[in-house]
Amino acid sequence: MPEDLVSEALAVRQPPPGLVVHSDQGSQYTATRFRDLLANHSATQSMSRRGNCYDNAQAESFWSRLKTELLDGGSFPSLEEARLELAHYIAYYNSERRYSALAYRSPNRFETYLQTTSKECPA
Repeated sequence: MPEDLVSEALAVRQPPPGLVVHSDQGSQYTATRFRDLLANHSATQSMSRRGNCYDNAQAESFWSRLKTELLDGGSFPSLEEARLELAHYIAYYNSERRYSALAYRSPNRFETYLQTTSKECPA
């Protein structure tokens, strides 16, 4: 995954300071440019330990589901088609698909739940 996708996501979402960005040890994520990008957004980098696949389990689960549910061993006729299909899949994944690990909520509903709960229970 190119770091440009993360850059775009940070620009679009404009997350508040304190965001944790989890990645593997790919060269694009260990590069100074990427670390500077995170620093500019007051984000913290969390990186898998070498050889420990469980550190990155959530991200690996997403990619596994995407490959199984969307790609199914195939390919796209064009880059534009790939971008469109991926955008649709990610929208579905975040807004509709429910997960047992999130108390059977979608990622978006779980994020809203956490934001609501944190306002009700100040630290």
